[in-house]
Amino acid sequence: MKTLFLTLRSLIYMTGFLLLFAWIALLARTFDRRFGLWLPAAAIFPGTIAMGVGGILVLACAVVFILRGRGTPAIFDAPRAFVATGPYKYVRNPMYIGGVVLLVGFGLREQSIAILLLALVLFCLAHLFVLFYEEPVLTRSFGSSYQAYRDAVPRWIPRLRH
Repeated sequence: MKTLFLTLRSLIYMTGFLLLFAWIALLARTFDRRFGLWLPAAAIFPGTIAMGVGGILVLACAVVFILRGRGTPAIFDAPRAFVATGPYKYVRNPMYIGGVVLLVGFGLREQSIAILLLALVLFCLAHLFVLFYEEPVLTRSFGSSYQAYRDAVPRWIPRLRH
């Protein structure tokens, strides 16, 4: 029953975040006219693929958070247990990577330079958030197990071999 409740909360939070970022991206898209640049129609197909890959990665992270971490992807309802399995075995921040890939895919699909720039800005903000908030909190919460994980697993670029 607890897992079902976590799953429902995660779905609600993720839907809210998806709608929020879609709304922000569509607002950003209005700046394309000011730039006077648009991506070619050939960007639509790779954008659709990137959206799918990013979405699958985000969902995989949410499942690991629910089943292993006993929490949700939301910062205010974070996992209670340390998670270092699934996508987290290869990179420390796969949820952010999946979100950025999803947004880049949306920008390509919409042929929008402004959405691609938004993705870059959001990635930079995520990096700062990870450095100055998330990593210190995880170090305090999980101590040496998180420090060993941090030393073994890269922050942004996945290491596919151990």
